[in-house]
Amino acid sequence: MSTPLGDRILKVDHAGEHGAVNLYRAQILVSRWTASQMTPLLRHFLDHELGHRALFRDRLQARGVRRCRSYLLCGAGGWMLGLLTGLLGPSAIAATTCAVESVVLQHLMEQRQQLGSTDPDAFDAVSRIVAEEQEHHDHGRDAMRSGAFWPSILTPVVRVSTAAVIWLGMRL
Repeated sequence: MSTPLGDRILKVDHAGEHGAVNLYRAQILVSRWTASQMTPLLRHFLDHELGHRALFRDRLQARGVRRCRSYLLCGAGGWMLGLLTGLLGPSAIAATTCAVESVVLQHLMEQRQQLGSTDPDAFDAVSRIVAEEQEHHDHGRDAMRSGAFWPSILTPVVRVSTAAVIWLGMRL
């Protein structure tokens, strides 16, 4: 028996938010030394991601659905990416935020289209986080320095990695 689409979407989004929480926690940990001016903004983003993760967790619990099998993978991947990019400094942090959120926003728009009127609860949960994810993306985009070294290297790698984790999560 296959899992209903709304359940799969909520599971994957919950796992993704866990990855985002760990990404920001790791960046905050090291940004105090490498990009201290970004730490307050990263804390603000972390607060958003903690709320998003709780939203999806609560929806899964209400449905009696277990979390995604990719939950721990997303958490570990987010932590490692956050540590690495935090160590590389402000342009790497900004590039990572912009790259991750560009994929996430595209994914959320596709999810909303797929859910339409078939699962109003899942549609509502996905819709509730879009504005904050857009805010993260826009801050990342605006904080990238023109001509900086890291964005051109990190952006494609982070986009492909994020898309791959989402793809895998939808199939686990």
